[in-house]
Amino acid sequence: VTGGPTREWIDPVRYISNASSGKMGVALADAAMAVSERTVFIHGPVDPGLLAGRGYRAVSVETTEDLLRAVTEELEPDCVLIMAAAPADYRPAVKAEKKIKKQSDELVIELKKNPDILKHVAELRRQNASLGGMFVVGFAAETDNVEAHAQLKLKEKNLDMICLNDVGKEGAGFAGDTNIITMFSARGGCREISMRRKSEIADIIISSIEEELALRG
Repeated sequence: VTGGPTREWIDPVRYISNASSGKMGVALADAAMAVSERTVFIHGPVDPGLLAGRGYRAVSVETTEDLLRAVTEELEPDCVLIMAAAPADYRPAVKAEKKIKKQSDELVIELKKNPDILKHVAELRRQNASLGGMFVVGFAAETDNVEAHAQLKLKEKNLDMICLNDVGKEGAGFAGDTNIITMFSARGGCREISMRRKSEIADIIISSIEEELALRG
């Protein structure tokens, strides 16, 4: 399970990130731990209090490239990967060695695209027969044309399931304790989960994954 944001440093004191709190990822790791003691939670910078007392192994990362390496290292045949993290899509092309001083009215920062972790995993599954039995779940935090974007991501990244999070809805934004999710499976299934606590939603998602795996036989 992955969760939380990543950080891409502009200079030693500033970075690009996003509003992900990691709460959904922690809830999913908790729910996964209830069915598998081999659960690993790979997380970006989150409140340390969120991880207190958890029984699973936690791996801390900072950048999107760090997250890619950590995820790749943990992949195993027939494992389940739940990508609930919110990695930064872009990073500064060059990190300044010293703090950038406030000298002009404008500051232009050139950005470079980060690796797409789910696309990388999809490619590994195609290249490595031993990983063909994996079950991969993606998350899509969207603000417009939400279902179309989620369905496109499901197909383009060869996912087995995607969890759509319309962050424009009340009760479904970042940092809160509740969420609203719509799940789409690669076989065509759809399930809407109305607003409830993230821990409850995580239990439903894990149960749905178990159901999907059972259908594989």
